[in-house]
Amino acid sequence: MRPAEKLSITLPSEMADFIRQKVDSGLYASNSEIIREALRGMMERERRLERLDTAIARGLADAEAGRVQDIDQMRTELRDSFTNGPEHFPV
Repeated sequence: MRPAEKLSITLPSEMADFIRQKVDSGLYASNSEIIREALRGMMERERRLERLDTAIARGLADAEAGRVQDIDQMRTELRDSFTNGPEHFPV
């Protein structure tokens, strides 16, 4: 783990009260713990959005290059693979 750095932040009263309530309830040990958890959630959300953006860009590039498949054909192939087993699913 990297060394910790001390930061001073200013929050609206509503947010500060929320943090105090969570610490007072015993759910969190400190204000810092709440902020760290919130930031971890934010970082994870950003990672997921980056992966989604990458997948969308890849899908759009595939569509522009003509690498697409008809949805009805895909449904039929999926239905057949469940009915006949995965060995009948085209690769």
